[in-house]
Amino acid sequence: MGVFNIFSKDKKEKLDEGLSKTKESLFGKLSRAVVGKSKVDDTVLDDLEEVLITSDVGVNTTLKIIERIEERVARDKYVNTSELNQILRDEIAELLEENNTSDYSKLQLPEQDQPYVIMVVGVNGVGKTTTIGKLAHQFKNMGKSVILGAADTFRAAAVDQLTIWSERVGVPIVSQGMNADPASVAFDTLQSAVSKNADVVLIDTAGRLHNKVNLMNELGKIKKVMQKVIPDAPHEILLVLDGSTGQNAFEQAKQFTAATEVNALALTKLDGTAKGGVVIGISDQFKIPVKYIGVGEGMEDLQVFNRKEFVDSLFGN
Repeated sequence: MGVFNIFSKDKKEKLDEGLSKTKESLFGKLSRAVVGKSKVDDTVLDDLEEVLITSDVGVNTTLKIIERIEERVARDKYVNTSELNQILRDEIAELLEENNTSDYSKLQLPEQDQPYVIMVVGVNGVGKTTTIGKLAHQFKNMGKSVILGAADTFRAAAVDQLTIWSERVGVPIVSQGMNADPASVAFDTLQSAVSKNADVVLIDTAGRLHNKVNLMNELGKIKKVMQKVIPDAPHEILLVLDGSTGQNAFEQAKQFTAATEVNALALTKLDGTAKGGVVIGISDQFKIPVKYIGVGEGMEDLQVFNRKEFVDSLFGN
């Protein structure tokens, strides 16, 4: 299994920096919620509920966290407000673990005799193409051969952007231009990958949500055609969401998980926003592991999501 360590000291510092606004917002609200109070009671829990909801954790996940804290308070009989941060930290870490979110600190690729195919989905503007480019860069740095497939043929700009990334990273791209059949592009990409014995294939797809039936049909067709070349492709369907959009990201996740079998999530643009709580809520509500988070503009700033590192950065070491 190939690995590429992206959690050196500077990466940890980048994660801390990227989550700083979320951390400041969350702890500022928590401090105001418990000021003047010594123990965790119904009033504190009501205030905590508001803190989590306004931090974009989501209503359902917030209620789940509150219920677990209530059970803990009832069991322990008396809980100081000074313990609340640690309790909240423990419950969030446990939630992420239950939702199959891993503790990987490295980009990983399973060993197999055929190319590993990742189909990337998401609406326009979430950082989908940039995510593909950064993943291609990191896989290449692992010593893996990578091929890109420009199957978002609805917009000429999408094909152009992916071509720019292929040149920047130095990996080949298969493209048929705007208005080409996306399934045909995916088919040609996989054929090329097989003939060149490539390790990784990253397929870009159109991000239209105006008609879910059309989206479902298109993604289904792409998958079916790819399986003519590699029977179990795609191995990963990666949904890219813009973390800075907060609750809008929930709606996009709902649409795409209904349209196709998403099995991995990437949340981008977490730096510069106080809405990092959305990572917790989306992981919990959709039971799909968060695999990558974006915490900056640099090539290495798309980080493998590590549950422990995330919680440490959010709550301090």
